[in-house]
Amino acid sequence: MAYDPSTSSNVKEVQTTHLELNLKVDFEHKILDGTVTLSLVALADNINKVILDTRNLEVKSVSQDGKELKFNFGDKTDCFGTSLFIDLGDQHLTTGTKIDLKIAYNTTKQSTAVQWLEPSQTVGKKYPYLFTQCQAIHARSLLPCQDSPCIKLTYSANIQVSRPLRALMSAIGIGEEDIGEDSKLYKFEQKVKIPSYLIALAVGNLKGKEIGPRSTVWTEPEVLEDAAWEFEATEKFIATGEQLLTPYEWGKYDLLVLPASFPYGGMENPCLTFVTPTLLAKDRSLVDVVAHEISHSWMGNLVTTANWEHFWLNEGWTMFIERKIMGRLHGEKQSEFDAIIGWRALEEDIKLFGEDNPLTALQPVLKDVDPDDCFSSVPYEKGFNFLYHIQKVVGGPEFFEPYMKAHVKEFAGKSITTDEWKNFLYSFMEKNFGSEKKDALDTIDWKGWLNSPGMPPVKNEFDQTLAKACNELAKRWNSANSKGQFEEFSTSDIENFTSEQKIVFLERILEYQPLSHPAIIAMDKVYKFSTVHNSELRFRWQKICLLAEYEPIFPHVVKFVTEQGRMKFVRPLYRLLNNTKNGSSLAKKTFIENRSFYHPIAAAMIEKDILKE
Repeated sequence: MAYDPSTSSNVKEVQTTHLELNLKVDFEHKILDGTVTLSLVALADNINKVILDTRNLEVKSVSQDGKELKFNFGDKTDCFGTSLFIDLGDQHLTTGTKIDLKIAYNTTKQSTAVQWLEPSQTVGKKYPYLFTQCQAIHARSLLPCQDSPCIKLTYSANIQVSRPLRALMSAIGIGEEDIGEDSKLYKFEQKVKIPSYLIALAVGNLKGKEIGPRSTVWTEPEVLEDAAWEFEATEKFIATGEQLLTPYEWGKYDLLVLPASFPYGGMENPCLTFVTPTLLAKDRSLVDVVAHEISHSWMGNLVTTANWEHFWLNEGWTMFIERKIMGRLHGEKQSEFDAIIGWRALEEDIKLFGEDNPLTALQPVLKDVDPDDCFSSVPYEKGFNFLYHIQKVVGGPEFFEPYMKAHVKEFAGKSITTDEWKNFLYSFMEKNFGSEKKDALDTIDWKGWLNSPGMPPVKNEFDQTLAKACNELAKRWNSANSKGQFEEFSTSDIENFTSEQKIVFLERILEYQPLSHPAIIAMDKVYKFSTVHNSELRFRWQKICLLAEYEPIFPHVVKFVTEQGRMKFVRPLYRLLNNTKNGSSLAKKTFIENRSFYHPIAAAMIEKDILKE
């Protein structure tokens, strides 16, 4: 059994194979109240206790076959919560022994996995809403469990909610039942084994619309039609993933567009991907996030990291498959253009962390480190670039793509380490293509890629066709900025640019000296960036203005960071606003006034960013 520094549960002695949740959603007290029954199997002999992970839960009782068991809690830590020790009494389990433990408990207002929204925080303004976010180690604040990706289990659930609210989960709905006049019971089953971080629940005034043969998009009624239009290509993404890899195993692939405070672009909860409303660009320009989450159906959900030190096996692989899907659908030039954007994000994050920071290694050491504290683009983009480099070293897609399929077939249903991944890569290449490929793999700087902090040891060359016009326009603006002359620019400069090209243009501007205020005024006059709807463009334009200490942008920044809570946007914008000469107090005031709007994970990270001093 794999080592995991992020869990206190005794994963080497017992393993959860299934869990059953029976919960009532109590919006008045903001708690989930009920029971979880864990089905466990012993992995060793002479086991007389079970240790589970918890954080901010109230445990009322533990029983086995109706008999109460003694339990107590360990010391609380801010990072990892509190261990729950369950005494099995006179029992001493032997290898292979199976037991069921029933735990009566409730969540608390401090449970970081659950965000409770007031009606005012929803689109419809009429009904409350809740959603969970368990990655990385927040499942322990949703239920007592072995909160480690090295444990994979099936689950079932019965969720009681007040009418007219609906419950959805990362599972297949198997029935609904009326409970009196006021409540309804929703039943779910997940038959494919998943790690605890993929257990997910959402409750709200939700309506669905089919967008494909196995996909429904769920939202509040007010945005349903917009969302259904935006995500129309979902089935194409799934089908392309199947062509590249293996048949889709999860039955349904539904999407849930969450309220604005959802802290991520998307979360790959099986059968029900959660996505941010910031993707609703009204031009389908941001739907590649859905291709990313669909890619997780294989990379992360089927083949899972053994612990968070190997997180790149989830995210680097998923970025690689996402760009393979986009390449199949939109051409390799578009896929490589996206990789250029990703490289820039990697450079920014490594600069933020510090290039010698050990957390920027692809395989960091996380003993006593909260995985949330090292969340960055490193596992995504450094991981992608690593796989892209390996593909080139072995001779290109004709050799690497058969290996991708074999990787999924070999490790489906398992949690793996980087060493296990690497060993299979070597054995596959030698077995299928001979010792020449094995020798090619030996030329890779494995230590530099996996264990060294900072940027990758190799810079991949990507197709620059779509980037060329962006680079040239940025150069012209940089030259004009130094001269103070802006008459040469017009709306025609970018009228044929895609949204991605506009993003890259703004990123190139960020690589130069900050624009002068007259340059910002001139650029906004011709390109109207202050009024765009696309969240990725707004984000980069506001960064440019903040780095130039252009104060007229301050109200736009405050509006953007308070109308959505996606950490990719709000954390950098709060930091930049906080670092301006006259914006520091505004940043702190805005965050303090809106703290309850943000998801607990996002609020904690923003607080560290701007209030730590």
